[in-house]
Amino acid sequence: MKNRLIDWPTFIGALIILLAVTIPLVLFPEQGESFVLAANDFVTQNFGVVYLLVGFVLFFFLIYVAFSVNGHIKLGEKDEKPEFNTFSWAAMLFCAGIGSSILYWGTIEWAYYYQDPPFGIEAGSREAIQWASSYGIFHWGPIAWAIYTLPALPMAYFYYVRKKPVLKISEACRPLIGRLTDGPVGKLIDILFMFGLMGGAGTTLALGAPMIAEGVSRLTGLPANMTMQTLILILCTTIFAISAYSGLRKGIKVLSDLNLWLAIFLLAFIFVFGPTTFIAETTTNSIGLILDNFFHMSTWTEPFNNLGPFERTGFPEGWTVFYWAWWLVYAPFVGLFVAKISRGRTIRQMVLGTIIYGSLGSLLFFGIMGNFGLYMQLTGQFDVVNVLNNQGAPYAIISIINQLPWAPLIILVFTVLAIIFLATTFDSSSYILASVVQSEVEDEPLRWNRLFWAFTLCLMPLVLMFIGGLSTLQTASIVGGFPLLFIMLMLAWSFMKASTDDLKASEHYKPKTINLDYKKILQRLRRKKKRQESSDKTES
Repeated sequence: MKNRLIDWPTFIGALIILLAVTIPLVLFPEQGESFVLAANDFVTQNFGVVYLLVGFVLFFFLIYVAFSVNGHIKLGEKDEKPEFNTFSWAAMLFCAGIGSSILYWGTIEWAYYYQDPPFGIEAGSREAIQWASSYGIFHWGPIAWAIYTLPALPMAYFYYVRKKPVLKISEACRPLIGRLTDGPVGKLIDILFMFGLMGGAGTTLALGAPMIAEGVSRLTGLPANMTMQTLILILCTTIFAISAYSGLRKGIKVLSDLNLWLAIFLLAFIFVFGPTTFIAETTTNSIGLILDNFFHMSTWTEPFNNLGPFERTGFPEGWTVFYWAWWLVYAPFVGLFVAKISRGRTIRQMVLGTIIYGSLGSLLFFGIMGNFGLYMQLTGQFDVVNVLNNQGAPYAIISIINQLPWAPLIILVFTVLAIIFLATTFDSSSYILASVVQSEVEDEPLRWNRLFWAFTLCLMPLVLMFIGGLSTLQTASIVGGFPLLFIMLMLAWSFMKASTDDLKASEHYKPKTINLDYKKILQRLRRKKKRQESSDKTES
């Protein structure tokens, strides 16, 4: 009986498209890589402006929704309290949306901007240093979290207000595509989302595993080779498989809470025992620089380069467009997860909470960890840029942490935090993938279904790591996620159409918190339709 809950066309279709992409990459790695990279260049160079505009528009759309009458709609029953307290809720959404990638980029991203700054600025100059400490905060800031939040709107609305026991992207598009939701079009939307998520998860895996291996190597003296990375992946898989099997309340919540406390300890230690004044002043300066230039940074496309004497740097495509594409690939997953954990909150609380808590967490990581590394570089205590260029980012990251007091202890905390970050992202991913391939999710997805996707998420990228094709899968997922640009706009329209129609049909339009009883709304609409039909018959 339980297997009847599985949406087998979506389940099988997602596996087929993943195999259809990965098997040719295994058999023809060089040709496959060339094709995928060419496709990525075509998408980012020709449609980069679309990515930038979509990110910009979605951010202001969500601010509008939060403060509109639609934002006062409660996700749940009238007297229902939030399912999770604010700390656990913020911890789960942050850990699901960020993963170990923030430990990677939060520590080292500034070094790339330091060498190749935006706007044609001279590398290593005072102005380049200011932008180096600021651009990472921008890329992981409000627009990124707005992209993450948007899919949560229609999915949370349909799940908790209209009581649809389905967590699918296609279901959230139903007000626009109607019956097509139940056919091939709906299946294709869900399958594209699942493929993008599995490839995007590979990006997190590719960044996290070598960094964790380097941390273990520094603590134990063992070489950070492929064998160690494989063992780390097996460990992470075991952790998130157990967590996914345990469920949302016991597994994912506990891991996320632990993760957040470890992160607070690490950041507080670096802030207190590192260059406290420099970190505080530089982070504050970065906030001001971003606020002053937010519109410019959000829409910068290098329009006059490659014309006359101007050379194109490729900065917008290589960084901002790529990041917006990466957030888009992950957005349906994070949105689904945020929707699932937001029962009892209003639309406004969910939107503002996700954007504010997510952006604040990213600001702390980049402001504290990034500026600590920048301080080491500027004072000459440690040449981060030279180590990065010659020995790679994972080695440079652990070397930066090694400059702190009680370095072995802090490297241990950093490594454990990276493992749990990786695990929380993957157990959240497996939970949502399992939800998408079920035709009904009353409470939680079936356990065997969650475990299946937990191991699928790890095994496929693991195979590609051995053949050196993981970066190609990551790039393929970004290209494959291109249709999500248009699906995101559909989701925004779908939410506004459904919620506004329901509000108009409801008697409760102006209270501070609006509780929509969808059964009563349907009854009222049916009575209105009958009265209209009776009136038409009388007139005829």
